[in-house]
Parts: sequence; C-alpha cells; structure tokens
Amino acid sequence: MKKSIDILWAPWRMAYIKQNDKKRECFLCRAIKSRDDKKNFILYRGKNAFVVINIFPYNNGHLMIVPNRHTGSIEGIKKEEERELFFLLKASVKIIKKVIRPTGFNIGINLGEIAGAGVAGHLHFHIVPRWKGDTNFMPVISNSKVICQSLKELYDLLYPEFKELKKCI
Repeated sequence: MKKSIDILWAPWRMAYIKQNDKKRECFLCRAIKSRDDKKNFILYRGKNAFVVINIFPYNNGHLMIVPNRHTGSIEGIKKEEERELFFLLKASVKIIKKVIRPTGFNIGINLGEIAGAGVAGHLHFHIVPRWKGDTNFMPVISNSKVICQSLKELYDLLYPEFKELKKCI
C-alpha cells in the first residue's frame, strides 16, 4: 500500500538549505559585522554580545543571545562576555514576557554539532517561548511546525523594548 505524502509549502527554507551547501562565513559573524540590524533581525547590540531573532525558529519569538566574538567553547567565554550574555538572557525573557506573553520557556545551549548545534563554531543561547497548546498535530503527523507570526512583525514588536533597554545601561 502506497502512503500518501502531504506537502507543506515553505519556500523561505531554501535559503537555509542552500547555506548548508556552501562553506561560508558564520552567519552570526556576518550579521554582527553588518550595520543593517533590521535586515539581520538584530534587536540589541552590546559591547560583548547581541540579541537576534532566529530566522529558522522552533517557535514564535525564538531569540538567540550571542557573543560578538566567534567562539564555540563555553570554557572560553571571558568574564565580561559572561556577564553581558546572562544580562541579555534575563532582559530578553523579561521583554518576551511583556510583549508576546508566553506561559513558559525553553532556554538552552547546544555545544558541538553532535549535540545539535547548527552553528557549532559560534556559541549562542536559545530562548524559545512556549504556550500551553503550542504543540499540535502538525509536528506529529507531518513533521512540520507552524509559526504564527512573521519575523518582521515580531521584530517591530520587540525592537522598541530592546531600544529602551539600551537607555537603561
């Protein structure tokens, strides 16, 4: 018996697929070198770290906290980077709670390719907002995730809060 396959149209994923076909500069390093924060979805630039929206999110509001310096080692994080990374982690959770009101979070770091790090050479923290009922039949039946908000719309909602954060430092 032949099993039918449903197709979910997601053309924006091609950019991700193609980037894996080529050896290119780290996309996180490229983003921080660029000055076009809106294009790169950078919400905050600090002295040692930055906050960026994950353009291939696990869930709506998925952010990454990233050291400016390219390093894949948690042991290699300097004290000043450590302080700023954790400060931005706390501030980002507070902002996400205020703006999109999740009921929980998954927060983590994948160290090394075998541990699931998509960018094993550049350490980054993931903040994934969660809501009761945000898992549904789509991932189970079709191995697909539905994200309910555009990245641009999310950026426009979060950016003013991160702009205010800059004034507090």
